[in-house]
Amino acid sequence: MASELCKTISEAKLERHKNLFLNYRNLHHFPLELLKDEGLQYLERLYMKRNSLTTLPENLAQKLPNLVELYLHSNNIVVVPEAIGSLVKLQFLDLSDNALEIVCPEIGRLRSLRHLRLANNQLKYLPAVPPVWIVEVGDLRELQTLDISTNRLITLPERLHMCLSLQYLTADRNHLWYVPRHLCQLPSLNELSMAGNRLAFLPLDLGRSRELQYVYVDNNIHLKGLPSYLYNKVIGCSGCGSPIQVSEVKLLSFSSGQLTVFLPAEVKSIGTETDHVLPLQELAMRTLYNTYCRFLKDLNFLTPISLPKSLLELLHCPLGHCHRCSQPMFTIVYPKLFPLRETPMAGLHQG
Repeated sequence: MASELCKTISEAKLERHKNLFLNYRNLHHFPLELLKDEGLQYLERLYMKRNSLTTLPENLAQKLPNLVELYLHSNNIVVVPEAIGSLVKLQFLDLSDNALEIVCPEIGRLRSLRHLRLANNQLKYLPAVPPVWIVEVGDLRELQTLDISTNRLITLPERLHMCLSLQYLTADRNHLWYVPRHLCQLPSLNELSMAGNRLAFLPLDLGRSRELQYVYVDNNIHLKGLPSYLYNKVIGCSGCGSPIQVSEVKLLSFSSGQLTVFLPAEVKSIGTETDHVLPLQELAMRTLYNTYCRFLKDLNFLTPISLPKSLLELLHCPLGHCHRCSQPMFTIVYPKLFPLRETPMAGLHQG
């Protein structure tokens, strides 16, 4: 394995590769070969998903100065070094499914960052101290996607509304009990997902923006109503389709005067034990993966005779992993959506 790794990195150096795939290598330490001499000056995308890394080298930016995308999904990273703020060209950073308890403020220095994924960690807060974070998180003017789902967050950063390019905000399965009203000011926000929190109410002007089209607030058992501005939006739930145990199921509604409109029952039941609508191919692929990877610990046991080559490659490297349960996903699973445009509330806020 070590010799194969060295060969892969040496070849990338020699041929000036822009992409390097080191997924599923059982790496416990960042490969020294990547940091030798001048490093990989031409490398733009580094994939290191599903390893066992616990930290990153301090000289990462020095050795990989042109890195644009860094994928570290599913490792054991506890601390991200301050030096990561020196990756000035970085646009995509995926630290999902690690062991992070804090996020270093220096991430706020990544002025080119467009996509930041921090799902499935142990974050209790996004730091507002020291003050440099308060200033610089708002300077992430290029940030388009922020995924902080499945953490332990109680609140969101006050300056989040300064991320003027933010289009997709996912904060599912945290401990959030309210939606900061300043999120309603985000001019580019198209999708807001805060399912599985402790929300009891939503800002009355949530949905007033024409840009906001998709809102996911299911499985907030204390939430009894929605702002009427959401009448022309789409309410729904996305994910891999794995069951969620819900202790209490109530219908959501929104009201104006004496008029009350209840949302479809599916909005509350999506993702519960009654939801069994996964594609057959997805179920088959997950069963194969669980059988050979978890029990036999070796996908190499399968051969092209037992499965087509395309499916074998997919089993070795899934398309992605669910941000909710971290289960591998092999086919596209579309979110379930419920347009509200044809409800009796549709005439309340025209124009």
